[in-house]
Formats: sequence, C-alpha cells, structure tokens
Amino acid sequence: MQNKSISFTGVFLIVVGLLLSGLAVAQDAPRSVGELIVRTKAQIKTIDMAAFKSAFDRQGELGLIVDVREPGEYADGYIPGAINIPRGVIEFKIWPHVGFPANTNMSKKMTLYCATGGRCALAAKSLQDLGLNNIVSADMKFEDWAKAGYPVVKK
Repeated sequence: MQNKSISFTGVFLIVVGLLLSGLAVAQDAPRSVGELIVRTKAQIKTIDMAAFKSAFDRQGELGLIVDVREPGEYADGYIPGAINIPRGVIEFKIWPHVGFPANTNMSKKMTLYCATGGRCALAAKSLQDLGLNNIVSADMKFEDWAKAGYPVVKK
C-alpha cells in the first residue's frame, strides 16, 4: 500500500510541476489556474491519450464524447463522434443528452476532452457536482491526438 501512495505522490508532484511551469496551462494565466486544475483532476476520473484511444477503438466504450472547446476550435477539427458543448455552457446544454426531463439518466457515460485537458477537467467536475456520476476527463492534448495520426474530422 505504501508503494502506491509514493508513486501517486510522485506522479502528483510531476503533474504539479508541469502545470506550474506553464507547460499544461496557458502562460498568460496565473499560477492559481494551474493549481485549480491540479486540485480538480484529483477529484474526478481522468484517462490519458493511450487509454482514450484504446477505448475509442472499442466503439461505444467512451460513451458520449463531448468536446468542450469553443465552436471555432471544434470547427477546425474534432474527434469523430464528438458533440460540441463549450465548457462555459455545459451545465445548461448537457441535459437533452442525458434524457432530461422525461428519462434523465444521471449515470450516462460521457468522456470529455479539450485542447489541453484543463477545460474538460473543470467541466467534468461541474457535471459531477450536478449529480452526473459517470464522467471521465481526457487528460491529453488534442494537438497530440492529431499529430499521432488519430482520426480527426474537419468541417
């Protein structure tokens, strides 16, 4: 048990270091934004790009794929099957996708992604706070997905 906590602590410190160094958070954002994202990721379920790709290849395993980037970013390219609900309105726009009001499914599986993993983490936490309980946040960069040659739809 102790080894797991040591490795978790090590990974956590690496993530904090990356975030605070500006590698995972826009450099025009204050340090507190990176700290918020680190705290948020500790409170939600996340998957990395390899796990996302593996689940993507097993069609349907990701559930509803939600791109929380802005519409212009989505139009520039998105993961096949993803719907676009920007992070700023997700609390209001997600409801038809979970069957509200007639057959609301608070356990509907959803996987969220964005450009760097920050916005989708915050959006996942917001949905979790609303009572949705099967939300996963992709801790990956969309640019890395595209560079790897993985499927991208361009409008």
